This record gives sequence, C-alpha cells and structure tokens, in this order.
Amino acid sequence: MFNTMTLTKAVGSICAALLVLLLGGMAARSLYNVGGGEEEGQVAGYEILVEEDEEAEEVAVVEEVPFAEYLAAADPGDGQALFRSCASCHAVDPGLNRTGPSLFGVVGRDIGSAEGFGYSDTLASLEGDWTPEALNGFLENPRGYAPGTTMSFNGFRDAEDRAAMIAYLDSLDD
Repeated sequence: MFNTMTLTKAVGSICAALLVLLLGGMAARSLYNVGGGEEEGQVAGYEILVEEDEEAEEVAVVEEVPFAEYLAAADPGDGQALFRSCASCHAVDPGLNRTGPSLFGVVGRDIGSAEGFGYSDTLASLEGDWTPEALNGFLENPRGYAPGTTMSFNGFRDAEDRAAMIAYLDSLDD
C-alpha cells in the first residue's frame, strides 16, 4: 500500500512549504513595516509638513457671468462653425425639416411649433418661446431641459459655445 518513506516525504514537503510561507510573510512584514508599530500611534506612509497660511485657506470665489454677457460678446461666425455638428439633423433653410426641425427663425419662436415637424410629446407640451435663455438651457443639456426628448445630442458644455450658436441662429432670419 503506502510506503512509509513516501508518506514521510509528502508530509515533510507540506511542512517545508508552510514554513517557507510563514517565514516569507514575517520577512515581508519586517521589511515593509520599519520603525514603530501602530500600537505607538504610527501608521505606514510619509508625513508631509505644510506651512499653515491663513490666506491660502480662503477659497477663491468665482463669480458667474450672466448668460446675457456671453450672448452680447458672441460671434455668429463661431456659431456657424459649431452648427456643423447639428447639420446632420437640422437645416437652417425655412421650412426644411430633417430628423430635427428647421432652425430658421427658432429664436423667439414658440417651442414645438416648427410647421410640418412632428415633435416628441415632451417638446410639444412645453410652453413658451425659444428665448435665448431657454435655448441656452436646452443646448446645455437637452435631455435635462426636456426629459423624454428624442434629441440624441448631449449638449454644449461651454457657455461661450452656446452663446455663439444662439447668436448664429438669431442671425439667420435677418
């Protein structure tokens, strides 16, 4: 059956492996945790000394610029360049609807009122006009402004880009 020599070798091999793991773990802990221990209030890592500066503690307050100021400084030419990302779904020709409605004369137009375009229930139910402020909110985050809209565009995060786009759209019906 079993040879005692084979059994002794197997048990000895297992004991040797456990001894190597035990000693290796102890050696690793002693190399990694030099100095005192946690019982002395020390933790692993380095302490970075920073001089206390009372002026540095004051948080800089960034004043928000009203959107009207962005709009007043906006260049319609920049908006025309940005419109390329919209041109696959929208046209700027009067009455030419694509996947999205024609944006000719959109500034000041009733929301959801482009003739011949089938709006989503969300946009069709919104009241009011596409004022620059309303367009700003919509262009920043269309799905946040009108939850349930079918427009897949994620929006313009930069207020200057939104202002330039609105200035371009407003310049179309001049």
